[in-house]
Amino acid sequence: ISICRDLPNIEVITFSVNGISDLEPLNHCQNLSELYLRKNNIASLNELFYLKNLPRLRVLWLSENPCCGPDPHRYRMTVLRNLPNLQKLDNQAVTEEELSQALVDGEEITAPPARKNVENGCPESSESSAAESTTETESELLNFSLEETNKIREQLGMKPVPRDKFSSFSPREMDCSRKKRNNVLNAILLLMKELDTEGLEIVQQTAGRRLQAFRKKELQEE
Repeated sequence: ISICRDLPNIEVITFSVNGISDLEPLNHCQNLSELYLRKNNIASLNELFYLKNLPRLRVLWLSENPCCGPDPHRYRMTVLRNLPNLQKLDNQAVTEEELSQALVDGEEITAPPARKNVENGCPESSESSAAESTTETESELLNFSLEETNKIREQLGMKPVPRDKFSSFSPREMDCSRKKRNNVLNAILLLMKELDTEGLEIVQQTAGRRLQAFRKKELQEE
């Protein structure tokens, strides 16, 4: 997520299921309008402090993070009190009545959270790993991985991976190396939005050559 510090003009960010716990880098994305952070390690709603000064943020998906807590009403009211410009929260439209109620029931956030010595995307705590394993079944992880992989391939102009071929991948690969790989893919897609026509053509040509090399290798192995 630190790559976002270098992308002030980015408008849409998707970082679901990435072990993210710190939203400070997003404070630099002044053009951000849509942010998807479902199923991460965001522990405190005080992380919203870094989103309060994003004038164009209209869509936020933050559900299934530890910060949501046991009281969904308090959670939603707190988010809306601090981000009153949202039009949709967790895939649910925001109403005028909710915004008014949020001033009463929501908690105002005035300071960032205290930092813990854990790196984003690679928590070393065995408790964190255990929590992740209980929130996601293997089937859910496989379905999510397949969906995300094919979404990325579609954006790159590639054909989707059939489920029968994808099933050979183990859902338990959700370790640091896989998260780093996913972060690299996300970073590439984010950076592509910053490229002009010439830059995109270079990326397309390079990706085409890489794909040809991989396909040639697969044919030789068969």
